[in-house]
Amino acid sequence: MLPCQRAEFDIPRDVTYLNAASWSPLPRAVQEAGARGIALKARPWGITAEHMAGQFTRARAAAARLINAEPADVALIPSISYGVAVAGRILPVAAGSRVLVLGDDHSSPVLEWLQRAPEGGYSVETVARPADGDWTAAILAAIGRPGAAALSLVSISSVHWADGGLVDLAAVDAARRQAGAMLLVDATHHAGVLPLDVAALDPDILIFPTYKWVLGPYGRAFLYVAPRWQGGVPLEQTGAGRRRVSSEATPYLADLDFTDGAKRFDMGERDHLIGLEMAAVGMEMMADWGCEAIAARLGWLNDMLVDGLAGSGVEVPDKRAPHVLSLGFPGGMPAGLVEALAAEGVHVAPRLGRLRISPHVYNDEADVAAFLRVFRGLV
Repeated sequence: MLPCQRAEFDIPRDVTYLNAASWSPLPRAVQEAGARGIALKARPWGITAEHMAGQFTRARAAAARLINAEPADVALIPSISYGVAVAGRILPVAAGSRVLVLGDDHSSPVLEWLQRAPEGGYSVETVARPADGDWTAAILAAIGRPGAAALSLVSISSVHWADGGLVDLAAVDAARRQAGAMLLVDATHHAGVLPLDVAALDPDILIFPTYKWVLGPYGRAFLYVAPRWQGGVPLEQTGAGRRRVSSEATPYLADLDFTDGAKRFDMGERDHLIGLEMAAVGMEMMADWGCEAIAARLGWLNDMLVDGLAGSGVEVPDKRAPHVLSLGFPGGMPAGLVEALAAEGVHVAPRLGRLRISPHVYNDEADVAAFLRVFRGLV
């Protein structure tokens, strides 16, 4: 099993940080990459086109490695919502059809379709939270619902951000294909921790950011666009997305045809020389450890937490991702619980009336023991 990687982070021993699903700490190596970028921006005469091109290539390759994609199929973007906005522009959702989303899913893979539905003439159908926690079965039932309108798109998170529910993407993919629908995956809580293979799954769109599980900065994200949609018009019109727009040659707007591949969907001001290297270093660390080893370690930690919570009266979902543990309280979560835990150095998150615990590679048995001790003293 992957050993604890706490030495790679700047986390005091008296801090129990179990909230990677909100923000991950930055590894020392990622901090150093940021410092290099800041130093370069402080003396910008050292910035060259070759340096920036190398950063684009490195970040694209690091992101592609986590999802088994070709780097040319990955765009550099700032956020999940940006990526879904691109999808809203290039995916043909038919009038009179349905778009499926998850109940209480994060806003990013939902709001774009709600906004576009009236003009597009389609409906957005919400898959209700299943009582047994089985999101996969609920999605499959919605896809195959008798008498329903034709299905154009399934737009879902593969791990539910609030309750940690894990979606079987292979099963959903097979069902949506049979229905003739497209698939958009928000892999925020999936990429880097659990196996993802876009070559095998072949989603239409897959997106993930770096500031949570893959140990990077805020404001960096990556958009996989299936080759069949790479002829679409980007959200932003940038010189970098065209074949030849150069400030060093005339004519300036020499060739306005779009570039090949997903690069045409790159965000404006992608030349983020601080954040891009930070993102690349964090993703490379995750890939080197390997998602199987990471998931095994995090599942082991959460299983210890579940065992330690036996008899405490909290509800633990049976069907959940190994790295996200969501606790329910039959009588409602006690007021001030999260703040009281934080006052004792234990950091978790409240999510939709539940307590979300999300360890990462820097956590160990001492963190589990600290949480259980403080939690039992409070509840």
